[in-house]
This record gives sequence, C-alpha cells and structure tokens, in this order.
Amino acid sequence: MSPGIAIGRAHLVSHATLEVAHYQVREKAIAAEIERFDQAVAAVRSELDTLHGEASLPGTPSEVAAFVGIHAMLLEDPLLSEMPKELIRERRCNAEWAVVQQMEQLVEQFEEIEDSYLRERKHDVVQVVERIIKALMGKPRKLGRRGKDEDLIIVAHDLSPADTIQFKNLKIGGFVTDLGGATSHTAIVARSLAIPAVVGLHHARPLVREDDLLVIDGSRGVLIVEPDERVLDEYRLRKSELELERSKLKRLKTARSATLDGEEIGLFANIELPQDIEQVKAVNADGIGLFRTEFLFMNRAELPDEDEQFDAYRSVAKAMAGKPVTIRTLDLGADKTSKAMAGAGRQAPNPALGLRAIRYCLAEPQMFLTQLRAILRASHYGNVRMLIPMLAHAAEIEQTLAMIEQAKAQLRESRHKFDENIRIGGMIEIPAAALALGPFVKRLQFLSLGTNDLIQYTLAIDRTDESVAHLYDPLHPAILRLVSQTITAGNHMDVPVAVCGELAGDPAMTRLLIGMGLRQFSMHPSQLLEVKQQVVMSDADQLTLKVGRLLRLEEPDRLRDQVEKLNAA
Repeated sequence: MSPGIAIGRAHLVSHATLEVAHYQVREKAIAAEIERFDQAVAAVRSELDTLHGEASLPGTPSEVAAFVGIHAMLLEDPLLSEMPKELIRERRCNAEWAVVQQMEQLVEQFEEIEDSYLRERKHDVVQVVERIIKALMGKPRKLGRRGKDEDLIIVAHDLSPADTIQFKNLKIGGFVTDLGGATSHTAIVARSLAIPAVVGLHHARPLVREDDLLVIDGSRGVLIVEPDERVLDEYRLRKSELELERSKLKRLKTARSATLDGEEIGLFANIELPQDIEQVKAVNADGIGLFRTEFLFMNRAELPDEDEQFDAYRSVAKAMAGKPVTIRTLDLGADKTSKAMAGAGRQAPNPALGLRAIRYCLAEPQMFLTQLRAILRASHYGNVRMLIPMLAHAAEIEQTLAMIEQAKAQLRESRHKFDENIRIGGMIEIPAAALALGPFVKRLQFLSLGTNDLIQYTLAIDRTDESVAHLYDPLHPAILRLVSQTITAGNHMDVPVAVCGELAGDPAMTRLLIGMGLRQFSMHPSQLLEVKQQVVMSDADQLTLKVGRLLRLEEPDRLRDQVEKLNAA
C-alpha cells in the first residue's frame, strides 16, 4: 500500500491478453502477418528504449530502469520474438493469437519454478506480451491526458513499474491493482513517488468501468466505486483534513526535537534508494537511521559491483552533509530475494528462518567483502556508520568484525581512503539477541531494534500470512519487555539504541518508547513530522514513571488501556 486519499475518475489499463480474437489468414498473407508481428516487436523495443532513457532522468527511482531492463531482455528472447512466427506459419493464425499461445506456454513454465522470485516473473512476461498486442492492435500502451482539474486513478490487473514513469507527467490521483502487496514493485515505486495506491485487491479490475468515480484510501487499503454523495462528502472532508494536517506539520520542520522537559530525541529517516534523500531533507531529519541496501540488489540479473555500490553510498553520505548515515549490510532472504543471488533457485523450507541477512553474507564472503569495501570507501565522504542485520550469536559478531578488518586491509593495500574508526552496530531483531545482549554491547558501538522481525520471531507469526495477521501484536507484554530490556541495557552500557521498525513511525507508540528510555527513532520520512509532534508534547520524566508501572502489567486489555491514557494525557 501507499498512504493517502485520492478521489478521481478511473482509467483502465486493459489486460489486452483477454481480448484477442483468433482467425486464420490466407496462405499468401502469411508473410505480411509475420511482417506485422516483426513491426510490433520493433515498436515495443523502441518504446522500452524510450522508457529506459526516461528512467535515467534525475528523480526517477533507480529500480525502474532495472524493471525496464527485464522487459527488454524478455522481448529479445526467441521464445517471444521468434516462436510466434513459427506458429503463424504452421497454423496460419493471426499474430495476436500466436503470441498469446506462446505466452501461455511460458507462463506455465514459470509457474512450475520453485523459487518464488523467479516464479513471479511470469507477470513480466504477460506485461511484455500485452505491449506487443497493443502495438499489433495499433494501441500503444500510453496513458491518456485528462482535463486540468481531473485526477486519473489508474486501475489494472497488474501494472509494470516501468509504466509509472509516465505518472510524473500526468495528474495522477492514485492507482489500484489486483495483484501485488505492500512490498511489491508497484507499491514500492508508488511510495517513492508519493502516489496513493491500493494493491492486491484480487477482483477490482473486472468491477470497475472507464470513467467510474473512485475513492481510494491507501492508508486503510479501501477502494470505493461510484460512492454516493454522503460517502463522497465524507472522503472529501477527510482528504482536506489530511492536507490541512500535513500543512500544519510542516511548521515543525525546523522545530527542535525535544520533549517539554528538555530531553533531546533524535528523529532519523529510513531510505531504500539514494533518490529518497529529497524526502529526508523535506522533513529535516537528523540523519539516515537505516539505508536498506538490498533494494540496490533486487530485480536484476547481476549483482552491483563495488563501484556502483560505492557511488550510491557516497551520494547519500555527501547529500547528508555530515549528518549520520547508517548503512545496513545486505538483508536478502525471506521475502526479499535477488535473481543474482547464489542459490536463487533453492527453495528454503522456511525462508524467514533460513539463509538470510548476515547468515547469507557470511556464506558468500566475496560478495560481502565487495559491499564492505564499498561502504568503507563511502565513509570518507560523510558520517557513515555500518549496521549488521539479524545477528544472534557472538561468533557471527566476531566473523563480521574480522571481515570488516579484512576489507580495510584490502583498501589500505589499494590506497583507497576510508574512515578507520567507522562505527559498527548490530540489529536486535531475534529474541536470542535481545535476551543475551552481552556480546552486542561489548563489541558494537550502537544497536538498532528491528521491531518488525522481533515481533514475528517472538510470537511465531509469519507477518505475510493473512490467516495469522491478527495475532501480530506490538503491544504483547513479551514484546514490550524485550524492547524495554534492550533500551535499558544499551543506556546502562552507554551504547546508543535506536528503533527502526514500524513501532518507531507509529505516533501512537512514541510516548511509550520515550518512557522506556528510547532517544533515537528511525522511520519513513513521511512519518517523521507526526512523530515529532508527539515528541514536543511529551514530558520524558513523567512518561518514565508511568511506563515503568505499565510494563508490570500482564493483561493485554489493561495494557492497551494504559497506552491509550499515555497518549490522551
């Protein structure tokens, strides 16, 4: 999902593969039909070349170029560019039907692949074929312009992130897709472009007609088709209230981030790509608390080399002009995979508990050393810190620190400059780490609580499984105790502790965390000013006393009541 409310008219991105006729062509017309197919492929190739050029423009999320590259690669595959011509010759069929038959065979092959990332590439095949069919039918896949005062809400069964490039040139209110999830390509691009979106609705596309009036609430995952006046008025009011609140919050941009009793609270931003820096600056964050580097590795056939990574990390470090930049090493695995990963075709029985994050990096030392060198080189250009994900064992800390020293030695030998005293931190996201913090506070310079995974692992709940999602509870007494114990231990040993999971960006949790002793929050830039609003209205000393009593409660209902009272005070 991508938050916000949009009200506008539906523009359907047709799923052209469902609209193809089947007819025979005359023997003497076969050569012309093949030529028509070749011209369509050439038109799509030109279209993708143009999109690739636009994807290189400043301000365009860099992953879009990777998506376009995948489509260009599929287009050149003989199974799509040559086999349909064989079908046209053998069966004397029209080009549209031939390419759809070939697509269906390819999709079946992809569906048999065990690896979830590769299996999902069947959607890229469908999108490429849709482009070919649009070209054959004389309908290039372009989004039409509407009147000045009309928003467009794009509705599609699936939507290629490459298509979102065109959103910047049109007045787009938002978009809706049947496929996808909160971490899908389209949702990620939507958030990076600040476009409200609702994805994964399953059956929205067949229910919506062109020019239907739509309301989408990206925050709640709601789509309303042809609302009545009462509902429309309600959402117009909510939209204007949201815009007014956001406008008011902007006044806090330059305000000191401190509680009423003078306790300084660091408010940092999470980013996924270097382009996110503009959003970070817009809210005047105290620095980057989490740079998720895995997004540089995803959706591409080859791993980024050292120089490419170095350029990305350096650009962020320089842009932050001395403010801290915490770069997390690769957290690939579980729901985040890279086509270029070694063993990408291996289907783990339980990916969330398998070879991911630091475990994967230590198993692939050359790849890990490449990233470590790139981060170290970038440290010469700013206040860079390094964060290691999913640590659980003292041995993993020692192995990681040894590899960092090895990377430093390699850079000294090649005469590259770097910060010899770069600060190294560890993520606390496994209960074992939270319960045995000794090696962490002794060997590392800072800690960061990854509450998303900490909750998942503590409560034994797959947070991507809808059937148990209702049990995912940040206010479970066990979760609060683990978080509180980690913050207290860090403060006692003078090791800074931050929270970088969803809890940090939830304004309803801000006072609770301050009362636990937390002084560093890291969140999506769009959440920062709301959290700052809670900070400047809080009294840290009073909250410490109240939260101390609250943490002794065992009954979930009483605990929730007390958290609500904290926020009402």
